[in-house]
Amino acid sequence: MKQKFVGELDKIIRGKHIKTVFQPIVSLRNGEVCGYEALSRVTCPTDLTNPEDLFRAARTCNRLWKLDQLCRSTALQSFRDRLAFSGDSKLFLNVSPIIISHEQFSLSFARHSLKQYGLEPNRIVFEITERNSIPDIEKFKAAIDHSKSEQFQIAIDDAGAMYSGLNLINAIHPHYIKLDRRLIHDIDLGGLNFALIKGMTEFCRLSNIHLIAEGIETESELTILIDLGVPYAQGFFLQKPNEQLKTVDDDIRTVIINCHKRKNNVFGSPSANSYISNICTQSEIVSRETKVEDIYNKLKANPDAFGFCVVENGHVIGIITKSHLTLQLSGQFGFSLYQNQPVSLLMDTEFIAVDYQTPINEVSKAAMSRPQEKLYDFIVVTKDGKYLGTVTIKNLLQKTTEIEVVKAKYENPLTGLPGNLVIEQKIRMCLSEKKAFGILYLDINHFKEYNDIYGFENGDCVIKLLADILVLHLPPGQFVGHVGGDDFVVILDDKNLKSYCDAVSSEFQRKVLHYYNPSDKANGYIIAENRWGVIERFSLITTSAAGIRVQSRDFASVPDLTERLAQLKKKCKKLKDDNYLLIQT
Repeated sequence: MKQKFVGELDKIIRGKHIKTVFQPIVSLRNGEVCGYEALSRVTCPTDLTNPEDLFRAARTCNRLWKLDQLCRSTALQSFRDRLAFSGDSKLFLNVSPIIISHEQFSLSFARHSLKQYGLEPNRIVFEITERNSIPDIEKFKAAIDHSKSEQFQIAIDDAGAMYSGLNLINAIHPHYIKLDRRLIHDIDLGGLNFALIKGMTEFCRLSNIHLIAEGIETESELTILIDLGVPYAQGFFLQKPNEQLKTVDDDIRTVIINCHKRKNNVFGSPSANSYISNICTQSEIVSRETKVEDIYNKLKANPDAFGFCVVENGHVIGIITKSHLTLQLSGQFGFSLYQNQPVSLLMDTEFIAVDYQTPINEVSKAAMSRPQEKLYDFIVVTKDGKYLGTVTIKNLLQKTTEIEVVKAKYENPLTGLPGNLVIEQKIRMCLSEKKAFGILYLDINHFKEYNDIYGFENGDCVIKLLADILVLHLPPGQFVGHVGGDDFVVILDDKNLKSYCDAVSSEFQRKVLHYYNPSDKANGYIIAENRWGVIERFSLITTSAAGIRVQSRDFASVPDLTERLAQLKKKCKKLKDDNYLLIQT
């Protein structure tokens, strides 16, 4: 069998029977493509059409280097031929630890050899695969460090698939982490993978690492990942691999944009997700060849200057801060040693750079998680990967404080949805506009009994589940608020009331089952004390909604409308066949 594979591999390599297809990596902030993963496909008849089988056989038959060289050069040539369509997108190349540790690898990716493809190192991302096959960890780490020093970027593939993943992430501090597709599958059902990805999202925020979710196959998976704050994704639902550099379809981009509209639909107050671009300012930039003495003189001439970004071809390759430069030039021979040297010799290449559409609160968390010596370094802001401006820590903290004060005043602390003050303002505005609208008052049936049996932590999870579903199905431009406890108010076009209630009820009843133990789930009920201390059998929790199609002239004030809603909700609770009651005023 091995001899057969040797012949198959030699035929593929000699005949160059390899083509490259590209799958886009998409920003979950705006639906734009930020990069393409290059995937190799065999073009001749063979038993090795599966890529995993192909590379496994190549490793067994001592053909891995030659096959990898062919796939790599084919990918670079294909990308070069399509550069006009790529914008500033990065190229993700799969590389095994064995290959990247090979002494010839760095020569293949020398800066001058990339020139023939019209690419700079900062547009290439080495995606580390097969992490269980690292024969020499020290040699591998040295190869990674060398690649990073040459401005190449590093991604860890299939994070979460193996126990060694976290140790490797800690050892090499990659620029990107790609979540294993098995973690993404059915994340919308609220299982353990939901908690794992939520934790990874927070970890990457604090570590200044870009998180990419692989294997997105449904709209529901996509929207949950957006709600969790995962910044990038790829998968068949977004775009299948193609020989051309394709973008995502307009309908997919619309789904992404509408998800953010729903998330940020907070009436009457600044959004807690204000983008960092709102406080970004342009500052002076320098090139890598600028002399250290010139930098020193610039800082000396302007006492308010905090440092400079070192920019090459529009990309920030390093920063130089006043405190860092002062430290380097101190001592008996510091200035004499460095004054005529290029600033690239002293620049810091481990800095925080964030996309201009990153929420301010996320940037603040990342900035405050840095080592003490870098805590007050400025933040670099980019757009499409290129320099846009900077943000000082002073401005960042001032804006973050402002946002937190607003959140405390206007938002429910459990769900982050608008609270009573905003709900009241929204209803008042709708009544004043003299237009027809729909309003729903929702809560959870048998929530108290569930809370008594399963505890308040599970109860909070159920409330947050309902909040997420209410937001998920909310039409663009509409409103949802959290009164408190398990009570919510939704304001939307009156024609959408029934379809919205149906969608919310159906999804909640399906997903809430994950918050019951197997026995209660199988029985279809729980046994608990009622309000009078009597043991009783209670159905599993469902949603209950009272709705009014409002003609504003029918209600003189907000209290009149909310009192009518409360009456309807009590009536709705007594219904046996329906879980919502809608009326026309």
